[in-house]
Amino acid sequence: MGIVLARIDNRLIHGQVLEAWIPFTHANCIVVANDELAGPSLRRAMMEASVPRSIKVIIAGVDEACRRLDELKPAASKVLVLFATSEDALRAFRRGLVFKELNLGNMHEGQGKYQLSCTIHLDEADVKNLLQLESAGVEIVSRCVPADRGQHWRKLIRSMPE
Repeated sequence: MGIVLARIDNRLIHGQVLEAWIPFTHANCIVVANDELAGPSLRRAMMEASVPRSIKVIIAGVDEACRRLDELKPAASKVLVLFATSEDALRAFRRGLVFKELNLGNMHEGQGKYQLSCTIHLDEADVKNLLQLESAGVEIVSRCVPADRGQHWRKLIRSMPE
């Protein structure tokens, strides 16, 4: 199994992923690792239905997604892994999911979050999670679409209040 992109995007499977990131990475498998979306729901069904049949889709809780990724045949899969939150990404990494780079694509606003770019809003917990990933060797870059130039996440957090 080869992870071609690990991305935090709270929208998970949506047009930007399907129309920009899948062709760019040549992924043939999408894995959504998110406990909230793991059970049956209209949102999950819509995401699954939006993906072309030629692309395998796995939507599972973080622990289950990691287990299922371990079972994929190494040479047969180019996997795009989607997380909804920095917490999901850190949990998966701690569970043994290895990714060298983490793309910050879309992290919506919320209470206690600071807007650092047009698509990235972080709070203290996000920063702590990302620092832990970075200290484990993960390069963290903000990049909405492949045509964008990636920006190291630390450049973004300079604008956060102390």
